[in-house]
Amino acid sequence: MAWFYLLLAGLFEVGFAIGLKQAEGFTRLWPSVAALLAAAISLWLLTLALKTLPVGTAYAVWTGIGAAGVAIVGIALFAESAAPLRLLCIGLIVAGAIGLQLLAPRA
Repeated sequence: MAWFYLLLAGLFEVGFAIGLKQAEGFTRLWPSVAALLAAAISLWLLTLALKTLPVGTAYAVWTGIGAAGVAIVGIALFAESAAPLRLLCIGLIVAGAIGLQLLAPRA
């Protein structure tokens, strides 16, 4: 269950970052509220995962999901670059997160 919480926490981290972009420096109310809510949920789910997962592994996977997820959403929604080297780097983040998950002690 801890890995499921961690996956959800990472997805809410993506929502947090996208909400920050939409909030335009916290000048727009509802995107600001959504961003803060996503951040709170993400941190809460991360704390649940940390009850059983090693902190280094969990934090690395959480930030990896967030970084790769935001990069992918940026490509899909904001016309950010999808250059092959950029995609390779996103793939390396995903590979690192998967590798850490595979090598972590079972929770």
